[in-house]
Amino acid sequence: MPQEKTPGVYIDEKNAFPNSVVEVPTAVPAFVGYTETALRGTQNVTNVPVRLTSLAEFHTIYGFGPAPVYQFKLGDDGTPELTAEEDTLFNLYNGMRLFFNNGGGPCWIVSVGSYKPEPKDPDAFGPKVWDALSKEPEPTMIVMPDAVLMASPADYKNVCDAGFNHCIAMKSRVMILDIYQGFRPRNDPDGIDVISDPKVGFRQLFENDKMSYGAAYYPWINTNIFSGSDATYLNILKDNRAALGAHVTDEFKGASDSVKAGVQKLIGEMTGDDVSDATVKRTHEALFAISGNYKKVMEDVLDKLNLMPPAAAMAGVYTRTDNEIGVWKAPANTGISSVMSPAVTISNEEQEDLNVPLDGKAVNAIRSFLGRGVLVWGARTLDGNSQDWRYVNVRRTMIMLEQSIAIAAEAYVFAPNDASTWTTVRTMIENFLNNQWKSGALAGATPPEAYQVDVGLGSTMTGNDILDGYMRITVKVAITRPAEFIVITFQQKMQTS
Repeated sequence: MPQEKTPGVYIDEKNAFPNSVVEVPTAVPAFVGYTETALRGTQNVTNVPVRLTSLAEFHTIYGFGPAPVYQFKLGDDGTPELTAEEDTLFNLYNGMRLFFNNGGGPCWIVSVGSYKPEPKDPDAFGPKVWDALSKEPEPTMIVMPDAVLMASPADYKNVCDAGFNHCIAMKSRVMILDIYQGFRPRNDPDGIDVISDPKVGFRQLFENDKMSYGAAYYPWINTNIFSGSDATYLNILKDNRAALGAHVTDEFKGASDSVKAGVQKLIGEMTGDDVSDATVKRTHEALFAISGNYKKVMEDVLDKLNLMPPAAAMAGVYTRTDNEIGVWKAPANTGISSVMSPAVTISNEEQEDLNVPLDGKAVNAIRSFLGRGVLVWGARTLDGNSQDWRYVNVRRTMIMLEQSIAIAAEAYVFAPNDASTWTTVRTMIENFLNNQWKSGALAGATPPEAYQVDVGLGSTMTGNDILDGYMRITVKVAITRPAEFIVITFQQKMQTS
């Protein structure tokens, strides 16, 4: 205290209340993938994290979505077959649409490259991306919609491992995973069990000591983000449009010459070089109106465009749940907007192995229920055998508590390591946890049952700790867990009157 030397009245203000712990944001995903462009003004922001709050901002910096192209041919039975040109498929932009449609808000984008007609490069998701994201403390989720587009399960594994290791190193974010080829049923006779195949199944690809930092969802989802006008003959490989024209012509073998001439004119425009918006719109609408074959092919194209991996939509669900209730609420038993159906129908029996596998690598199901629509029907991390970290909301709530308290405690670095500081820090943390308990994040009838904070010589520290400059604080919390299994017992009783 300074010594006054001039006579007079002096005012000395003292803080009556300790510093408070401010809850960190819990629902800020970072999306990593390919974009049309990556220019903020004249600055190239490839591999640079950029914070956005709307799809309009995304358009300004990263452009719009890709133009997927499909090969067309007729099968041996005359049924049209569509095969994607893999080089034209990119999921990030449409994932952003799903994210915002499901309640998404602020997020970060890291573009790893532009839409190029070449195979996806797993090295694009390398150290540059993760080093840059490591410097941004705000993101709490990692989503990579383009990981499932890698050429092989091994490349998919490498990309996801990089993101997973980043989450574990940061300890402040979780990764939401899509299943490679998750549109396939597990008993697909023409494929593999995408979950448990002993060589390339999802569970075989991932092994880590800290699996609680990841959550996976199956199957993929059929969305409605693309409407009828979004699929035209431009989505058919140009070299295959003549075959599509022949398929349309077959439909009019018995028509009059004038009708055949009109159809041939439209087919000529479809296979021609004029791809202006007006020509494409006019030709597509005319063929769609008169040709059932053409209409069916376009509907098939539309179905393929709307087939999406679910992780980006789940990031929106996490955000919506956090904003409406809190991070402690399990993001399950809730609907997914812009989704018509899951790509694979799952029954109760089929979900058993997904939810409670022997290896603990639980995969959360997305299911359709009569009268309720499409719901998220699982809230487990990939560490399903752990009593501590089995549930997504427990992992994310603990991250929120840890980060909030750690940031608030930074104010006391280099403060005197004595009883006065210990009392201040303990009170600060207890006030924060009390508010969390009142909100519903912590379980217990009374505060002592919900949390406990210890700090001091003889309880958490020794004399040597103090001499070495360590202030050790122990925080114990009882985080609420979801009622995953509700068992109601019914029994008949004897008639008494």
